[in-house]
Amino acid sequence: MLSRRETLLTALKAACGLSVSAASPLGTLLATPAAAQAALRPPSQWLFPFGAALRDGPLADEPDYRAAIVRHCRQVVGEGGLKWFDLRPSRDRFVFDQADMQLAFATENGMELRGHTLVWYGAMPDWTKTIASAAEAERELVRHIETVVGRYRGRIKSWDVINEPIPDDPSSRSDIRPSIWQQRLGESHIALALRTAARADPEAKLVINEFDIEFVGDRFRHKRDALLRLVRDLKLRNVPLHAVGLQGHLRGDLAIDMEGLSAFVSEMRSLGLEVLVTELDVVDDKLPGRPELRDMLVAARAYDFLRAIHAAARPAAVLTWGITDKYTWVPIWFKRSDGLANRPLPLDDGYRPKPLMRVLEHFGQGSR
Repeated sequence: MLSRRETLLTALKAACGLSVSAASPLGTLLATPAAAQAALRPPSQWLFPFGAALRDGPLADEPDYRAAIVRHCRQVVGEGGLKWFDLRPSRDRFVFDQADMQLAFATENGMELRGHTLVWYGAMPDWTKTIASAAEAERELVRHIETVVGRYRGRIKSWDVINEPIPDDPSSRSDIRPSIWQQRLGESHIALALRTAARADPEAKLVINEFDIEFVGDRFRHKRDALLRLVRDLKLRNVPLHAVGLQGHLRGDLAIDMEGLSAFVSEMRSLGLEVLVTELDVVDDKLPGRPELRDMLVAARAYDFLRAIHAAARPAAVLTWGITDKYTWVPIWFKRSDGLANRPLPLDDGYRPKPLMRVLEHFGQGSR
């Protein structure tokens, strides 16, 4: 008779073609009882800082949510608060309430707050559509970065300066995603933003943050190549850039390009750049409905992603985009057709650890 562990691993293979033996590292950790986790080092002692994205409503109103963040995280990042839409309701007004609250919470609990984000095509206030010239665009972009980074100088030590600069399906290696900044300034807006941030806080770690470079397939390889071209060009011109953020919004139904991702990370390290995982979760809308099996599939996909990165270098940090399935962006865009709740994050909606948390612990302990 098959054991429960063997039954689940057999189902794992049948569901998505993932062959995981009971004796393999992944098979062992997926079947580890929750009670055995007590012997592991807590996240505060992991080999990389672990963190999660904050949502302001539950942070203010729900003690269980705050307790989960404090228990598990050494870094946090706001889902909102530092985006243009939040900070700039009008051209002449900056509003820092959300970001100040997040920073106070992080500081009070011995965590660092990451800055997200200074330049992005999305979450832009309507007034920016009236920016009509290159000179005006440069003036507004520089003013924004100087004001925001300057306010948090020495307190926010890592910034996603450039977020998602590469189109979903780039037409060439030099393709940059459309935005008001690209429209008015061209690709030079990227170097301008990085240099301005470096002047505003010379000690801050400056990051380019991107998604969808880790999967098997031509579109994802093209996107990876375009990001590599951009990063190499910035480094050749001595533009201040310290790290690349891999968002890691993984798809449960898409395989990780293990070789391609490892090679990309190796290339980043050869350029003197750190690699961070900045927004990890697993989109599970196309995975089987059974929660126990789905949780294992989610964990297996994250395992492959982190294993490919670790094969080249230990990430400087790993953050998930949320801590609990109770609060996640995933159902907004990837709601399941069977009516079941999405389960993309390390803790379930009752704040209990799931197999994804075991995978994070596995790499946090230094395992491969």
